[in-house]
Amino acid sequence: MAILASMLDATSQGLQWCVMALGIYISFKILNFADMTCDSSFTLGGMVSATLLTKAGMNPFLTLLIAIIAGAIAGMITGVLHTKFKIPAILSGILTMIAFYSINLRIAGQSNVSITSIGENKKDTVLTSIIKLLPEDIQAVKKIETYTGIVVGLIIAMILIVFLYWFFGTEIGSALRATGNNEAMIRALGVNTDIMKILGLMIGNALIALSGALVAQGQRTANNVMGTGAIVIGISSIVIGEVVLGKKSSFITKLISVVLGSLIYRIIISIVLQLGLNTDDLKLLTALMVVISLSIPLVMEKKKA
Repeated sequence: MAILASMLDATSQGLQWCVMALGIYISFKILNFADMTCDSSFTLGGMVSATLLTKAGMNPFLTLLIAIIAGAIAGMITGVLHTKFKIPAILSGILTMIAFYSINLRIAGQSNVSITSIGENKKDTVLTSIIKLLPEDIQAVKKIETYTGIVVGLIIAMILIVFLYWFFGTEIGSALRATGNNEAMIRALGVNTDIMKILGLMIGNALIALSGALVAQGQRTANNVMGTGAIVIGISSIVIGEVVLGKKSSFITKLISVVLGSLIYRIIISIVLQLGLNTDDLKLLTALMVVISLSIPLVMEKKKA
């Protein structure tokens, strides 16, 4: 029962983190851009949302929108550094990541922001605001916040998948995908690839910041190191999803695989922790999961051959 309960919590968390994985998928897979901004933009979204909730008393849904805008600005900065100042992709992301470590501290005024859940200073999050709209007998259900998180997370994931599928089927979206596939060819057709890169990074980091805001509200806390390792978690989710549903699939299936990979990653982590794994070994476990996921397709191909 403990493992089942942890799996439910992991599913709720996985649906919050899958938004971040979708953002990383846009940068790394679609745009073919090794963007290191994600660690800081994830933290940025969490710090912005938590700070606006606690210090400004802002509506939790509105804080999500502002977090998205903040993340898009972070992505734009990385894109400008790369396209206009000709700084290499990885270095431009690292520079933005370092700069936003200080900016995040400035935004919050401290390294940790707690969203109070009891007392006079109690603050509602997206989930608690939705739960208040439910009938009282449903509100009294045990772990109602977890169940609500799963439903809300599924709705958000579905909306994002449909939106991204539609957007990347438009003329601008197709040009953005072509920029990642063959930059020289699409430039020869008269497309400004610099603008495409900046736009792609803005969309990707906007989603990453949204994920950070959702995670901060779900955990009721945000700190300046909450995004550390986010890039590894995102890539792990992408790789695991590709192994489950395969690389050679339709675009919408690839988007679904990212969400599925995020869920599988979180569930595996929760089960292993319930079985007694030391939390200090989580990074090692993540690295092993990525190695195994990358190795499985190669082993399968060799067996077929």
